[in-house]
Amino acid sequence: MYKKDLPFFILVLIAFISLIYVDTNLITGDDYSYNNGDTAWVLVSTALVLIMTPGLAFFYGGMVQKKNVISTMLQSFVSMAVITVLWIFIGFSLAFGDSFQGVIGDPRSYFLFHNVINHAPIELAPTIPFLLFALFQLKFAIITPALITGAFAERIKFTSYLLFLVLFSIFIYSPLAHATWHPDGILARAGVLDFAGGTVVHMSAGIAALAGAIFLKRRTKEKNQPARITYVMLGTGLLWFGWFGFNSGSAFGANELAVIALATTTTSSAAASLTYILFDNFRGKKPSAMGACIGAVVGLVAITPAAGFVSVAHSLVIGICAAVTCNLMITWRSKTSIDDTLDVFPSHGIGGIVGMLLTGVFASKEINPAIENQGLFFGEARLFLAESITLVGVSIYVFIMTWMILTLTNWISPIRVNSEDENIGLDQSQHNESL
Repeated sequence: MYKKDLPFFILVLIAFISLIYVDTNLITGDDYSYNNGDTAWVLVSTALVLIMTPGLAFFYGGMVQKKNVISTMLQSFVSMAVITVLWIFIGFSLAFGDSFQGVIGDPRSYFLFHNVINHAPIELAPTIPFLLFALFQLKFAIITPALITGAFAERIKFTSYLLFLVLFSIFIYSPLAHATWHPDGILARAGVLDFAGGTVVHMSAGIAALAGAIFLKRRTKEKNQPARITYVMLGTGLLWFGWFGFNSGSAFGANELAVIALATTTTSSAAASLTYILFDNFRGKKPSAMGACIGAVVGLVAITPAAGFVSVAHSLVIGICAAVTCNLMITWRSKTSIDDTLDVFPSHGIGGIVGMLLTGVFASKEINPAIENQGLFFGEARLFLAESITLVGVSIYVFIMTWMILTLTNWISPIRVNSEDENIGLDQSQHNESL
């Protein structure tokens, strides 16, 4: 058996295990009380979050060179396939299974979604079916590794990327999701607040992107000439639209908290988009469609951890701070030797960091009475300290683990295409397709 045939045989093995594994506990006599309105809203939110990944494909696809558009977009699309299978197999168990020291879940807990259909509602979402919660969380697991692809766009081997997807999900995403969102998670017990993924999604993707950009080194010929600005604008629209499910859906109900999250998401992204183009103009650049789109996205990134904890007024501050900080970081990155193709670290990594820190500043019990500690703005320092320590710890963990995953992936299958294939373009060299 050739090495290139291994992924196919692994998939066949998964199918065989799924066939012979019979879940005998699908039907239960328990009658759990669900709220129809909450269930309907989270169903819609689940679909909204999924559409963000095709949105990301357009967002990234429009930014790369024409010869790499299909390859870049496929890297996002294929995440929907790979991570869905992995999530059902062991991913959900690792993220939300029985806790091991608050660090990781037991992979046996929900193997092949065993006991998911008939499971009692989880404490985080008591009014919706547990299966719906599992599917909602799946969409977060899908988009997180897809975000990283912008950092090593135009130079990664597709089959090696598939392996990276699997390893990142198992060893980085699932442990962070467990530690942050599982009721027994170590970060959850420490009082860390992350409403919809500032740490779990954006910081992890941003820091991993930085490691990936350094590991794969610079492109042979750097040429940052976007193929389709219209694709970028379409992708931004889909991301912005889907983000309402991302943040508001994380309230797990059609309730006041969902409305607050929708409002803060709207205002932060709008403020960031406007600030980004005005800041560009202040620095002597022309206001651009690309700038408006990047600004909107960094505003969405920054508000994600804070969406259900801060006021609308403070969400404006978060959006403005994120736009200025990320704009400066993108400029700084361009002057270094780090070839983060689509500036994933300056946008998602730094945006997530800004959001986490400002959650520790502006989180309010008046907005969300369920939180134990308020932010620095209200005279309490404990939450800000917890967010800051988490920021440092997660950054170190993600960078080191990503480097190890990339090293292992590269050992199994060379992760970077050769210079000839890179010059031809990944659309042709990896997929034999073209626009």
